[in-house]
Amino acid sequence: MSDQVHIVEVGPRDGLQNEKTFVSVEARVAFIEALLAAGLDTIEVGAFVSPKAIPQMVGSDQVLRAVDHHPDAEFHVLVPNEKGYDAARAAGARVIAVFASASEGFSRANINCSVAESIERFKPVVARAQADGIKVRGYVSCVLGCPYDGEVKPQAVVDVSKVLWDLGCYEVSLGDTIGVGTPTKARQLLRAVAGSVPMAKLAMHFHDTYGQALANLYAGLEEGARVIDSAAGGLGGCPYAPGATGNVGTEDVVYMLEGMGIVTGVDMDRLLAATNTISALIGRPPVSRVASALNASARAK
Repeated sequence: MSDQVHIVEVGPRDGLQNEKTFVSVEARVAFIEALLAAGLDTIEVGAFVSPKAIPQMVGSDQVLRAVDHHPDAEFHVLVPNEKGYDAARAAGARVIAVFASASEGFSRANINCSVAESIERFKPVVARAQADGIKVRGYVSCVLGCPYDGEVKPQAVVDVSKVLWDLGCYEVSLGDTIGVGTPTKARQLLRAVAGSVPMAKLAMHFHDTYGQALANLYAGLEEGARVIDSAAGGLGGCPYAPGATGNVGTEDVVYMLEGMGIVTGVDMDRLLAATNTISALIGRPPVSRVASALNASARAK
């Protein structure tokens, strides 16, 4: 397991969009710059969505333009429809993300349409992106459980993942949106989806509601998965999943990987500084266990 693992930092989008406190464009840009300085070179920076639906992402075009001068970094933005694609394209997006749920209940609660309808909605987005030379990443939510439908069958995840892959997504991120998965289920899910999408093209996007995210990631690493989505400080949650905590903390992921002899290229001190700054802005301490431990150790000195 000594080969490289790719970390996709999702704090500035998936993390902040679920925080109650609005963070200004300037502060989001500073946060992204700090994450880049820490060694994270693939960052989800915004979402071109309705400001009424997700006011925290207002100004994503300004954020993208402000950070896009880093030639070696890759910035992702979420795009739900063609209107969002137009705005993302105008802002200079080079990588977009589209999303679908593996659960009908979550799809209807989240975007007010069925899974099949959501796919039809973003099909033209993917087609236009491919014609424009824009990379497309696919997200599948509720892969290990749903707050409305309960258990989600692996075949449902396989079906949606295959559609995303067949449409042309270069990578499919499997999201345990409410964090209910356990290692055996995570392992079985990855094996099932890998029958339709190459394991090397699957990302693990695990929330830590029940404290299982790192264990689930480890199980996935043993299966051969090598892409991990994480959020600095464990930012985030899910407005449609009561009690769901944020994404697995980037600090926790880096600490585990480095402890396993997998070099991440991430400077923990700089990452912690970025996390502490954004945590102060949203008015709550980091959820990440490693960030909490390092902060406690620093205070004790």
